[in-house]
Amino acid sequence: LLAIEFTGLAEYLALLRAAARALAPLGSSVMFYLAAAVSDFYIPASEMPEHKIQSSEGPLQITMKMVPKMLSPLVKDWAPEAFVISFKLETDPQILLDKSQQALEKYRHQVVVANVLDSRRTSVIIVTRDSQTPLSLSNEEIAQGMEIEEKIVSYLQGQHTAFIER
Repeated sequence: LLAIEFTGLAEYLALLRAAARALAPLGSSVMFYLAAAVSDFYIPASEMPEHKIQSSEGPLQITMKMVPKMLSPLVKDWAPEAFVISFKLETDPQILLDKSQQALEKYRHQVVVANVLDSRRTSVIIVTRDSQTPLSLSNEEIAQGMEIEEKIVSYLQGQHTAFIER
């Protein structure tokens, strides 16, 4: 496990690209577990104010840019044989599975861990092109201090092993 720490968007994107390119020769034995988006939006450094924003100037309006999606170059160019897992968080459970399937189709990676904001710490759905596997913590597991990540990682290890064998 290589956990990569970063403090900003540019650093994250550069580190992801560098790690992917360095690990690409290892092929299918590499797993990218992209546990969270940095953000969907950001303010470019060139547009950041130099000084404190004065409240005396009235209400503040902020225009943000879209963060570039890195799944596409990761899957297509940087590490095309790797096992890639992304996450999809929604507040509306009615759109979660459709959005997860759309991500799989668009980016052509292997797995989306789909979760709803309200229940993200206790249940998820592991979505692949041909399956949807719910994982949940029981009340007993919650009382014992177990975290949903333990079930996610255990399940995905098995999926990754099967991917390598194919």
